[in-house]
Amino acid sequence: MKNIKVLGPGCKRCQATEGMVRAAANALGLEVTVEKITDYAEIAEYGIAATPGIVIDGKVVHAGGLPKEDDLRRWLQA
Repeated sequence: MKNIKVLGPGCKRCQATEGMVRAAANALGLEVTVEKITDYAEIAEYGIAATPGIVIDGKVVHAGGLPKEDDLRRWLQA
């Protein structure tokens, strides 16, 4: 099971990113846990200056803006 964190203050892009992560995981038939991180101090610990950010199994894979769906699928399958 993959552990995914969506980093961001809760803006519309952050909410959309969370939905995209869940939809991509469902489409791929993957079992994942998705956690939203809204605390700025915790976000900063990942070195992310622009949100939304995506962390998969402890590795930052995306920061700033909405991810591309193809990239999201690739990250989830890695």
